[in-house]
Amino acid sequence: MKAKRALGVLALAAALVTLNASSAWAGITPGDGSRETDTDVAADTSGDKVAVGAGAVVFDRSKNGSGQSAGPVASTTTWTPPACYYSPTYTPGKLKAYLEPIWAQESTGYEWDAKQRDYYVNGQPYKDFNKENADKGYWWDSYVTPGREGDPASLKCDKSIFWVDKGDDPPADAPQAVTPRVLAELAYAEIRVPPTTVKLAPAGTTKVNLPTWTWLDAAKFKPVSVTARVPLLGTYATATAEPVSLKVDPGTDDAITYPASGECQLNADGSIGEPYARGKPNEAPPCGVKYLHSSGDGTYPLKATVTWKIKWTGSGGAGGDLPDGTFGATQDVVVQEIQAVNR
Repeated sequence: MKAKRALGVLALAAALVTLNASSAWAGITPGDGSRETDTDVAADTSGDKVAVGAGAVVFDRSKNGSGQSAGPVASTTTWTPPACYYSPTYTPGKLKAYLEPIWAQESTGYEWDAKQRDYYVNGQPYKDFNKENADKGYWWDSYVTPGREGDPASLKCDKSIFWVDKGDDPPADAPQAVTPRVLAELAYAEIRVPPTTVKLAPAGTTKVNLPTWTWLDAAKFKPVSVTARVPLLGTYATATAEPVSLKVDPGTDDAITYPASGECQLNADGSIGEPYARGKPNEAPPCGVKYLHSSGDGTYPLKATVTWKIKWTGSGGAGGDLPDGTFGATQDVVVQEIQAVNR
């Protein structure tokens, strides 16, 4: 029992070493050769577009939202993108170059290293890192999704490095292995949408019981997308986010929203709400708010949140829907009492 427990501890330690190392490589294969495939690496990381001819998952963010205030969407459900995944990473020669220095350090213990050598080198079941089948497939390894380091869910990818022949599906006990669907979910995590600062009329300062019109221009809120790809497999998926509605929260219970739900739908031209026009000071806006009490010496934190509908398409004709996402921002509104004039 003690021997089994010790081996289990060593196995866990090895898994943690692998996962911790993997997190540094997620999203782009480095150029130091330690985890490259034999494919040439040509990466341009100076801008948002990254093109890499290697085995890790890479992202094209050239059609993503940009700017310092852009941010990720939050799922409207309990679903979250994968915290970890498996992707083809090594040729036999590269796996040998990666593992043998680790074994030489004996950091994971003699028993564990011996078991690893039997598995990858001594024919139980692979000989010499499966070099005889080097042209038939790749060794797959685990990666931690950027930003999810330390998330307990990232420890679910605890399967040792495994072999997959070209054209074959990954093993059933590796459900996080990259497929078009998994790539779409990873692309979802990379989506950035523009900030939600609505236009107001009156702007900045409004009056008690005076309808305040809110709107978003069509030109500002356009679809954004991110593509995730595994060049070695020719597998890809694009997740696209489109704005569908605006939720207005006046920042106080002493207010009325238009419509009553506070949910303003997208117009046919892609805009939300309607700009204020002269001659409509007392009309109810299609999207807006009416404050019932003054903000006094302070302000009300009006929050505007856009809901984005997210769809994906991928290699092999795959595609579908992913959970809607939201992204919002708060802006201060001064509400003053209307001054009465005594005669």
